[in-house]
Amino acid sequence: MAFDWQPVWLTIKLASTTTLVLLIVGTPIAWWLARTHTWYKQALSAVVALPLVLPPTVLGFYLLIMLAPDGPVGRLTETLGIGSLAFTFEGLVFASVLYSLPFVVQPLQNAFEALGPRPAEVAATLRASPWDRFATVVIPLARSGFLTAAVLSFAHTVGEFGVVLMIGGSIPGETRVLSVAIYEQVETLEYGQAHLLAAGMLAFSFLVLMTLYLVNGRITRSHQP
Repeated sequence: MAFDWQPVWLTIKLASTTTLVLLIVGTPIAWWLARTHTWYKQALSAVVALPLVLPPTVLGFYLLIMLAPDGPVGRLTETLGIGSLAFTFEGLVFASVLYSLPFVVQPLQNAFEALGPRPAEVAATLRASPWDRFATVVIPLARSGFLTAAVLSFAHTVGEFGVVLMIGGSIPGETRVLSVAIYEQVETLEYGQAHLLAAGMLAFSFLVLMTLYLVNGRITRSHQP
C-alpha cells in the first residue's frame, strides 16, 4: 500500500498557519499582560491558560457549538457569507489558535517580563517611537521567547487530536490531519501505516525539543559576560 502523504502536508499547513496567526495575535496579548498591573490581569491570564488544564474534548465540544450554523460564531460567518466553519480547514485553524494560545502567550510574556521596561525607556529618550522601540529593541532582546513560542505552537498543533477531531472530523484533504489518521489506522488494524506516522511524530517531537534547548542555550550563553 502506497504511503498517504496527504495528512502530513495538511498537518504542516495547519501548524504553520496556526503559528503565524498566534504570533500576530499572541504578541500584543503577552505584551499587555507583561506590562499591565490592572486588577483583572489574573482573570485574563487564567482565560489564556485554560487550554492547559481543560480536556481537549470539552474545548472542542463548546467550539463546535460556537461554530455551528446556529451558534454565535456560526451566525456571524453565515451573515458574512462565509458559511459554517465546522468541518473545514478554516475551522481547524480557529480551534487550533484557541487551543495553542497559552503556548505562545506564556513564553512571550515571560520574555517581556524578564526584559523589563528599562531598554524601551532608554530607546524612548532617544526619541524612538513606540513601534520603533518594540521592533528594534524589544523583539531582538526577546528573540528567545519568540523562538520558544513559535516552536511550541507548531509542535503542539502537530500533536493535537481531541480538538481537531471534534471540530474537523476526518475529511481527506480538508481536515484529516496526522493524529486523526493514526487513530483511524489503529482502529482499522493498519498497524504498519500507524507505526510509520507515529514514529515520524515521535522523531519530530524529539528533534524539535532538542533544537529548542540547543538554540536557547546558545542564546543564553551569548548574553553572559
